[in-house]
Amino acid sequence: MIPTQKKSIFLKFSTTENGTEQKEMTFMDHLEALRWHIVRSLIAWIVGAIIIFINSDWIFDNVILAPSNNNFISYSAFCNFGKFLHLGKSLCMPPVEIPLQGNTMSGPFLAAINISLIGGFIAVFPYIFYEFWKFIKPALSLKELKYGRKSIFWVSFCFFIGCAFGYYLLAPFTFNFLANFTIGKIGAYKYMPTLDDYIDTLTNLLLGCGIAFELPILAVVLAKIGLISATFLKNYRKYAYVIILILAAVITPSPDWISQTIVALPLLILFEISIVLVKKIDKKKIEEEKQWE
Repeated sequence: MIPTQKKSIFLKFSTTENGTEQKEMTFMDHLEALRWHIVRSLIAWIVGAIIIFINSDWIFDNVILAPSNNNFISYSAFCNFGKFLHLGKSLCMPPVEIPLQGNTMSGPFLAAINISLIGGFIAVFPYIFYEFWKFIKPALSLKELKYGRKSIFWVSFCFFIGCAFGYYLLAPFTFNFLANFTIGKIGAYKYMPTLDDYIDTLTNLLLGCGIAFELPILAVVLAKIGLISATFLKNYRKYAYVIILILAAVITPSPDWISQTIVALPLLILFEISIVLVKKIDKKKIEEEKQWE
């Protein structure tokens, strides 16, 4: 076996991607480089937030409030899909009414700021990750650079797919369940959430699903550094399935297995995709070890 040299972003980099020499950088040089990556990311974030703030009225009416309306596309789509499968109205959710209220003078303005910041971050996420990639890029070997060339696309793709899943699926199910859930039979409790509560719930779903859909990317990274393997994921598959099904049962507004399956299926697929990707990485590691023997 040929010993490999440890790499660090705080050490001298021998070559860059095109094979040219790169001078040694001190700790302060790295801090300066990191500072500019953060500054450029913040500028992009602020620009995205300003654009969304300028159009906050349209975004609030057509994007933020959309999952709380009866005519939201997800409600009709699931209802029509259930009828197409001859399941009757099992996938049709009850009408949802979420009257929002405010208890502070600055509520609408702060809500607009919150929407702008979260929306701006989601909009410029690919660029923010690009700046992060540029910072760690010099510390990677040529082989790692080869594997990581498409990382910006795949990380952004998984993030946006997760946000779409949270917006078009989890948000309608969550709001419908919470709006129609009651405690007691005398109607003493009336569901009237505040504007901040509604926006926080929606944004948490979007960002949470966006991060959760990075599972395959995270699995690939952990597999490359040797923390997990396909065998490990397969051994704990049944526990992962149980956790996913429990989450689906909590999220869905009705206890029927069809609704739970619709929510759980994407998460199960992501887990299986992670196993396939990690298995390919394990296979490549074995082949490389045989070449060095």
